Amino acid sequence: MTLKRVVVTGIGSISPVGANAEETWRNVVNGVCGIDLITHYDTTNFKTKFACEVKNYDPLQYFDRKELRRIDKFTQFAIIASDEAIKDSAIDFESMDKSRAGVIWSSGIGGVETFLEEIKGFIEGNYIPRFSPFFIPKIISDIAAGHISMKHGLMGPNYCTVSACASSSNAIIDSFNLIRLGMVDYMVTGGSEASLNEVGMGGFQSMMAISTNNEEYKTASRPFCATRDGFVMGEGGAGLILEEYEHAKARGAKIYAEVVGVGLSADAYHLTAPHPEGLGANYVMRNALQDAKLKPEDIGYINVHGTATPLGDIAELKAVMQVFGDHAFKLNISSTKSIVGHLLGAAGAMEASFAVMALVDQIIPPTINHQKADENIDPRFNLTLHKAQKRELTYAMSNTFGFGGHNTCVIFKKAE
Repeated sequence: MTLKRVVVTGIGSISPVGANAEETWRNVVNGVCGIDLITHYDTTNFKTKFACEVKNYDPLQYFDRKELRRIDKFTQFAIIASDEAIKDSAIDFESMDKSRAGVIWSSGIGGVETFLEEIKGFIEGNYIPRFSPFFIPKIISDIAAGHISMKHGLMGPNYCTVSACASSSNAIIDSFNLIRLGMVDYMVTGGSEASLNEVGMGGFQSMMAISTNNEEYKTASRPFCATRDGFVMGEGGAGLILEEYEHAKARGAKIYAEVVGVGLSADAYHLTAPHPEGLGANYVMRNALQDAKLKPEDIGYINVHGTATPLGDIAELKAVMQVFGDHAFKLNISSTKSIVGHLLGAAGAMEASFAVMALVDQIIPPTINHQKADENIDPRFNLTLHKAQKRELTYAMSNTFGFGGHNTCVIFKKAE
């Protein structure tokens, strides 16, 4: 069976550093950090007082009040990012078979903000004996994909992948596979998350997974730094349009990059900690390289998972060393979580968009906030510290890992 080629023809996002994909990418390249003090709720009783919130977000700029009663913030972000990506792709749905266009949109947690509001109301007696009729449709993680599908009349595959922080990378991988198998021509894919509230932050705080560096919160997301103490939570959404190459070519679509290989693996080790030797990360990168029929030396840039947790950063770099050997020191590596924070289920799609744009603009986005070298990290790694670096690129890799040991890897190629 001859597999179809798959290309990226649209990008959309709403992030802690931009209201759209263009603004987000510009600020990522310039190292503009999205961390600030939390405004969504009173942090008095919480150890962590900061996060990467979407700035100046007014939902009434995008939705009317009736719509807002029916959709959680994570779905709002999904609709905003997917609408931008669809518009960017310049597709005319009326001229195509809508049964050949689908949506796979992910969220690691879903409508936790709605869940919190409804449970508060129930406990306080405001909703007894009745919850809102929109309670369940607002919280389930698959509902964003449903809304996108209904808005645009897309009747192809429609579902949600949930694999913690790897969720939207899994969505991209599933969309890629559906297209290359010839089942569809066009997929809207990505992820969104809106968990910056008492439940989301409180849960991660109790796990000691997030940074508590309130004294230096502006630089608290510190991948690879000796003083890193956990990730900084973020929110937002990012979407990619994946399209069969001949379909895109026939309609004269703008092509950002080609998806050439994907990898999947499991750590099979621990609920929340990575395998200490990076075994699962090793397998997932090897699997992606094999799928793409590439050698390690072909890769020029890795947008790593790089959450700034003490264990995770070391394990991932061990895996990079195992897979790439001496070429590991010739690669550019960066963690853009230092800029936008960790968007949980939306992280994979957001970072995939950065890997694509790195190929388009031939520039590597930086890892910022690094202050002190970690003696456990080989100084020969090019971690693209502080400033973006120009580089001729043909292939870029994006790694995303999730609690439960879920590992994903996507490889993009510069458009011909």
